[in-house]
Amino acid sequence: MSVRVQREAAEIREEWLGWALSTLPADRTAAEAAISGLYHLIGLDPPRFHWVSSPVTALTTVPPGLRPRPSETIEQVAEWPLPRRLSALMSALSVELDRRFGVAYHPMDRLAHHEIRAPIRLSVINALLTPLRAAHDSPLHMRFAWYDVPCVSKVAHYDALRRLTGLPFTPEQTRQFELWATLARTCGWWWPREDVCVVSERPVAMQTEASVDERAVRLHHPDGPALRYADGWDVHAWHGTQVPPWVITDPTAWRITQEANVEVRRCAIERIGWASYIDQACLRPVASAPDPGNPDSQLHLYDMRKETRVLLAVNGSLERDGRRRRYGLTVPGFLNDPIAAAGWTYGLSAEQYSLLLRRT
Repeated sequence: MSVRVQREAAEIREEWLGWALSTLPADRTAAEAAISGLYHLIGLDPPRFHWVSSPVTALTTVPPGLRPRPSETIEQVAEWPLPRRLSALMSALSVELDRRFGVAYHPMDRLAHHEIRAPIRLSVINALLTPLRAAHDSPLHMRFAWYDVPCVSKVAHYDALRRLTGLPFTPEQTRQFELWATLARTCGWWWPREDVCVVSERPVAMQTEASVDERAVRLHHPDGPALRYADGWDVHAWHGTQVPPWVITDPTAWRITQEANVEVRRCAIERIGWASYIDQACLRPVASAPDPGNPDSQLHLYDMRKETRVLLAVNGSLERDGRRRRYGLTVPGFLNDPIAAAGWTYGLSAEQYSLLLRRT
């Protein structure tokens, strides 16, 4: 694939990623017109619209005049009649467009998947869908199938194929595609019913950083909420992991000790720094030794809690800012030798770890 095409694909990805993570107010007129257009395509009149300031408000809001049956709770949104019909509508369009581009333009389709659709979908999951799933308070991911339907990533994928190949859609395909594209550009999540459609505003603030896959992003803010809506619903996140607010605003060794969730505990320790945590928690040093897998660095072993110790080490590779990060690894309490503890984290013996030239 030429450099020009790859550059154009990157530009299309950034354009749609910008819409997906936009903090601009919704364009309510355009969004309502697009939703009404989709209702028309499945043979229904335009619904009454009920706007809410955030997705979490939508989950707890019953629009005036609506009396949903017990089987129609928000947790079962994917099983409501309209989401299923609209999902089928989008699926049919996808099949047509896949057929149109899939064979003759297979390399371009693969590029659009890899460079555009996958990173945008991952970014939406990281920044918007994971907090929404947490707000749903339901572990059954299959119930969230509806949220894949209006996801920007699909629209971006087919828009990229159209622009990169120069092959236009048919008039009917264009008509439906533009409705989905308008929604992707103009509002947040939406929940369709026959008589009313609940639509959320977009967030008013979002802080992200590059994900492990640098084409995608994830929530992160070291000093406050990473995601915030106008009604006050916010989400704190540490390098992509959703955490309680105290992890960001007031992490202390005592609170870390009381925390049961190991991931939250790890984030809180990283927030104050491993060296500071060890000092605050008064962890008893067990032993230290030069790190044979990382020349010029030391391994430090501490007692952490019953039958658990922590090994403080220095990353073998440079971070994006050019520094080497200090980090802690919990190891079994029977390990008294820092080198044996380092080897244990790699599934190696102390002797095998000692022969490493440099670990990563």
